[in-house]
Parts: sequence; structure tokens; C-alpha cells
Amino acid sequence: MRASDRVAVMPMNPETSPSERSRTMLWRPDDRHGVLLGAIAWVLIVLMIVPEGFDYQGLTTIGPPSSGGSISRMLWIGLFSLSAIVVFWRGPLAILLARAMNPFLLLFAALALASVIWSIDPTLSLRRLFRMGTMVTVASAFVLMGWHARRFQNVVRPALTVLLIGSIAFGLAFPSLAIHQEASSELAGAWRGLANHKNGLGDLACLGLIFWLHAWLAGEVKFAPALGGAAVAATCLLLSHSSTSLAAAVFVTFVLVAVFRTPAGRRPYLPALVVLVVSVLGIYGLAILDLVPGLRTLMAPVSWLTGKDLTLTGRTAIWDVLADHIRFHPLLGTGYAAYWTAGAVAGTDSYAYIWRMGSFYPGSAHNGYLDVLNDLGWVGLSCLFGYLFVFVRQCLQLLSIDRSQSLLYLALFLQQALTNLSETHWFSVLSIDFVIMTLATLALARGLLEHRLRLAFGAPDFIGAGPGQLRQGFAWQTSFPRVQRRGS
Repeated sequence: MRASDRVAVMPMNPETSPSERSRTMLWRPDDRHGVLLGAIAWVLIVLMIVPEGFDYQGLTTIGPPSSGGSISRMLWIGLFSLSAIVVFWRGPLAILLARAMNPFLLLFAALALASVIWSIDPTLSLRRLFRMGTMVTVASAFVLMGWHARRFQNVVRPALTVLLIGSIAFGLAFPSLAIHQEASSELAGAWRGLANHKNGLGDLACLGLIFWLHAWLAGEVKFAPALGGAAVAATCLLLSHSSTSLAAAVFVTFVLVAVFRTPAGRRPYLPALVVLVVSVLGIYGLAILDLVPGLRTLMAPVSWLTGKDLTLTGRTAIWDVLADHIRFHPLLGTGYAAYWTAGAVAGTDSYAYIWRMGSFYPGSAHNGYLDVLNDLGWVGLSCLFGYLFVFVRQCLQLLSIDRSQSLLYLALFLQQALTNLSETHWFSVLSIDFVIMTLATLALARGLLEHRLRLAFGAPDFIGAGPGQLRQGFAWQTSFPRVQRRGS
């Protein structure tokens, strides 16, 4: 048995107290296979962005495919299988992680699985559920091996940057494929890069900008590389013509700079500021969905300041059609991801858009909250709100332990809360955002778990640590006396 597979322990008297035992236990570095798990996360991220076979010509003719081909299915099965092996291998730690993670993520997954029973398209729901299971399993495996405090951004940030650089190169080399050729005013000249739509590239660029700005403010990278990465992200953001992502990027940038530059004497007020911002976003979400009669009038000042109407460029017409569908299934919805098909299909519930909106088929509600309500009813929406509440609460718990890491998770939350008002990302297995947020959710749980384990078992054992390990931090494998053996 290798030392890194178990926590090494000194010979102990069986009658010693738990506190005395914890002082004799030593943490050992566990950085094996970290590169492999990072590579798996990279594959998942790229798989969510790049169409199968690099077939961008198909996007310009028939649109996104309704299902993946043989290569795509093999990749998804491979990702799930490898990640599941890691989770079972690290069973004791995985159990602790499950107890520390956001419970509403698991509740939502369980509800989505149960919805197959009443789904209007069980086959489609099952396909989407396999993707969800794969994403959660990959994220779990990612934080179970090779862990250190900055592992999340050290893996995700380079992946996003490579995709953004590739998008610019692709646009310069093949403009007819990487740039929308449609004549409509909102798409004409807009870049989609390696994504399948301009909003996809804008969202990717917004995330990249947040990661690079945070890395510089937190002192994780020097100014020159941070400026280069941020410049690439900003370039893609502007080329995408995505107003939603641009507004989110400006808002989150302002918040990040403000909180990192807050004087130490005012930092105790930061949790109250976070609660205030989240409350305002909640009110805005209720107003824009018109869930509370008359609340939309509160948004008149926002409309005046931004120069836009409260329909978000005509999206309320989409919401009205969907609202009529929700009224027939308000409690549990009509099945996870079962409503929207890949293109208008006669006889399906979503075909109502064709005859009610003049052959216009949006493909999504363009609102993450409304799509959850449509799929899983008020029970599902309650799970979403519970997930968001616990996510923010865990961020505030981490704030006193690892301030810069907590601020990264909060920045991602704010970006998602804003973009989901006009795009569908929450719990959508068709969006890269769900991958990023699932990784963040598991990394947040692992960070809190790490703190509790250090309190219980003391400081790590740095004996034999190399310079690289001391710079990056350790990844610790936990085990307990019931699974320990002498001579480990």
C-alpha cells in the first residue's frame, strides 16, 4: 500500500481519545493522477463547445444536431466511466464530499430523474440526464484527486483561454464558418468562433474575462499574462455582439475590483453587501418574469437608464407562450429538458411557437429560471432557489477561510444570475455554464471540507515535499482509522 493512498498513522493505543488520535495522524501528499483528471475536465469543456467532427458547415445549413454521433457518445461514456472509477476508488472521501456539497444539486438531479415518469418525451429526458450525471461525476472526480486550493481556476482558466484564442484564429482563417452570415440585424457580422452561436462565444468570453481579472486581483498571475488573457477575452466579447454577456462582464468586473480593493476596515460589511446584491437580483428576476403582479413597474428606472424596454428585446413574447404551457403543469412540469426539441417538430408541445409567433422557433425560453419552471414546475424552481441560497451561504462561509477563492465563486454566481435572466444556463446540459458551475460547486464543497479536516486532523505533513508541491499546495487524501493499516 502506498503512503499516498491512506493517511499515515503512528502506532496508537486503542483507548486514546479521538482528539489525541487526530494529533497523531499525518496528512500525506496525494497529487497523483491530477493531470489525468484535469485532462478529463478539459475534454468535457471542449466537448460542450466544439461540434462533433468540427462540423461548422452543418451549423450554417441544418443547425445544431438533435443528438450526438458515435464519436460523441463514446466520449461521453468514457468520461463517465473514468470519473465513476475515481469516485468509487476514493469512496470514503467521496462520502464526506457528498455530505459537504450543495444538497440541492443532488435533489434537483433526483427530481429530474423522477420526471422521466411524467415526461412528455422520456427518451430526450434520459439522454439529457445521462449528460447531467456525467457532468456531476466528472466534477466530483476532479476534486477528489490532485486537489489544491487553486486547482479549479488553474484548470478551467487555461481551457477557456485556449478556446477563445482558437475562436479568433478560426474566425480569421474561416470567416464564413466562424462569423454569422444571417441577414438579421442582431446576427449580421457577429462572431460565434468555436461556439455554435454568438451568445455562446460571448458567454465564454465573459467567463474568461472574469477568471483572468480575478487571477490578477488575487495575485495568482502577474500583470502581463493577466492583461494578455483579459485582452483575448475582451476581444471575443466585443466580436460576439452579445449584449447580455457584455452587461454581465461590466457588472461583475466592477464588483470584483470594488471588493478586492475594499479597505480592510470595511471588509466585515462584505457579507451584507453580497446579500443586498443577491436580493436586488432576485427582485429583478421576479419583475422580469412578472410573477408578482405590478412588480414590473419597479423596473422603469432601469429601463430608462439602459435605454431598453422591459421585454429584453421582445423576449416577453416567448415567455407568454411558455407561461400558457406551464399553467397546465404548474407543480412538476412536463419532464426535464423534454419541451424543447432540436428544431420545430410538428405534434410536439413546443410547436405552438410556429403558429403563434409566425414560424419563429426560439429553441429555449431565453430565461434559465423560466425553463426550470417549465421542466420541473414549482418543485424544480424551489430546488433551484435552494441551490442558489446554499451556494451563496457556502461562499460566505469560505470568505473567512479563503477570501480570494470565495470571491471567485461569488463572481461566477453573479454572472450566472444575470445572464440567466435572458439566456438559459441553470441546470442546462447544453450549456458550458452548467459545467463551470458544477465544477465550482464541487470545488467549493471540497474547500470547506478541507478546512474541516485540517481542524480535525491538524496541519499537513510537509516532510519530503518538493518545491513544486510547496508552491502549488497539497492535495490531501482522507481516510479514517477504520480503513487504516499499520505500515502504510
